[in-house]
Amino acid sequence: MIIQSKNVWIGNKFMPCQIEIEKEKIAAIHKYNSKNVDKDYGERKIIPGIIDIHIHGGFGIDTNDATEEDMRKLQVGLAAEGVTGFLPTTITQTEEVLTRALKNVAKVYKNQAKGSEILGIHFEGPYLDFEFKGAQPPECIVPPSVEQFKRFQDAADGLIKVITMACEHDPNYELTHYLAENGVCVSQGHTGASYEDSLIAIGNGARGFTHTYNGMSRFNHRELNVVGASLLTRDTYSEIIVDGNHASYDAVKLFMLAKGEDHSILITDAIIGKGMPIGSKFMFGNHPIQIKENGSAYLLDSPTNSLAGSTLQSNIGIKNIIEKVGLNWEYAIKSASTNPAKYLRIDNEYGFIKANYKASITVLNDDYSVEATYVKGECVYHK
Repeated sequence: MIIQSKNVWIGNKFMPCQIEIEKEKIAAIHKYNSKNVDKDYGERKIIPGIIDIHIHGGFGIDTNDATEEDMRKLQVGLAAEGVTGFLPTTITQTEEVLTRALKNVAKVYKNQAKGSEILGIHFEGPYLDFEFKGAQPPECIVPPSVEQFKRFQDAADGLIKVITMACEHDPNYELTHYLAENGVCVSQGHTGASYEDSLIAIGNGARGFTHTYNGMSRFNHRELNVVGASLLTRDTYSEIIVDGNHASYDAVKLFMLAKGEDHSILITDAIIGKGMPIGSKFMFGNHPIQIKENGSAYLLDSPTNSLAGSTLQSNIGIKNIIEKVGLNWEYAIKSASTNPAKYLRIDNEYGFIKANYKASITVLNDDYSVEATYVKGECVYHK
């Protein structure tokens, strides 16, 4: 199969060319109009497939409570947003609930739906800081434990690729060391660490930061704290939610300019309420949540009206980076596609439009709506 467009993202720019797809991979890149094509996308933008490494659910589905059928519905729904790969993300809960959720994702991983590809699992908690827990249920937060994590990873069939934790509560960084040695990306999040403690955690194996600005000790001109570490360290990757609610667009611009185009990662942090009407109420982590007028979800039992997660669509996140934040397509595409692949260490197969890479690509219209989504060579969504 050969598809083409006048705007294909290659070499950090849009150019006219053809993409030849054979089985699951990109077989070759050809000059525009040089061969007969199966699909001509005109001037629509073809970019490397979007990878969301932090998403709890959507469309009434939550990773913690999902059935196998639910997870497959989530795969289908995300494909319509241009997401070609994602990490179903858990929220802090009891070991029993988390174990059941991990086993469920592992089953679906072996027999995936025709939709966005499950690339692994993001394990958010339960090893968090109480003060910066956000919407994570405090009654289920526990101290870091190598032995407990081994049980979780066994239940997940080795699929836990990222873990959000407060490394300052990890005695002698024992779990941090174990995770780093076994290829799990340690992401500092829901943490009250100091700037120095955050750097020490990096020295002990932490590679990332979870939803920068949210759920972490605040930046101050005399004490940079975790936000400062996220902004300044260029050998780590940092998540950011670009919905205008979790961080203002100016704050996102500051973050991306400081972090650089090669280490910023766009996430949705979307929860069960994605795709549901404004005003909808539901339970998340055993706590009541409601979607407010601005589109985000809030804890109803919080005296401070705490944010509980977003309902952001990934393609709209790209739009916001360009039109609201005021940065270019290179920032948008790298943060949505290339950088997540690098962080997960799968950038030898994903995150670029190149020969021998997986043919997982997203086709966008001028208004950033998704025209088509290809996952490993198969068109799994078409408008």
